[in-house]
Amino acid sequence: MIVGRLLLLLLLLLLLSLSLAPGDAVAAKARSPAGDYRLVGEQDVASGIRLTPDGRFRYFLIAGALDEQAEGRWSLAGRSIVLVTEPKPRPPKFRRGESRRTGEAALTVKVASPDGRGIAGIDLRLGFDEGEPILAYTQEDGWSLPAGESRTPRWIELAVPMHGLASPRFPIDLAAGNALDFTLIPNDLGVLDFEGVTVTVERMALIVERGGGRLRYERVGER
Repeated sequence: MIVGRLLLLLLLLLLLSLSLAPGDAVAAKARSPAGDYRLVGEQDVASGIRLTPDGRFRYFLIAGALDEQAEGRWSLAGRSIVLVTEPKPRPPKFRRGESRRTGEAALTVKVASPDGRGIAGIDLRLGFDEGEPILAYTQEDGWSLPAGESRTPRWIELAVPMHGLASPRFPIDLAAGNALDFTLIPNDLGVLDFEGVTVTVERMALIVERGGGRLRYERVGER
């Protein structure tokens, strides 16, 4: 009985050693999506994804004024890669301040950072009781309603499209004040939340679908 058990144990050890043979280990590594990938086919954009064998990932993207990054964990689900950003990013938001009175213009709008510095390039959409809204953007010292505009502003929306940030519609009461101040609370601005982003394994590449686009990341050093 003891001899039989020893023989069975030796057989199991032999099978285990064969399963870990160098050739099989190389093949398993080749099948794993772990590795470094870089974005291809896009102009003036640099981006990469690193999947490490321990189930962690890192991501970056630089495109003009847009900088994105993320890190977290990854897992394989069929032909898809599930990326989970950790910790979950807190989205940026616009916070409205107290309205003030000013004689500079019929309406002024200023967006600032938490330290009080004005922010240029914030898209704004100003609505009225009738007619088309005004589309404009802020300068560091704010934005003023054109002198020739006779309609009464009723609401305003703010946005930073490159980061997918859009404010709720803020009502405007000129009786309370015609100088509108907003603060952009950055929180985790620039950290990409991969929730809802589809990542598919395609041969030696990752296909990332987001925002209606399809980005191809090819594995570095392999074809």
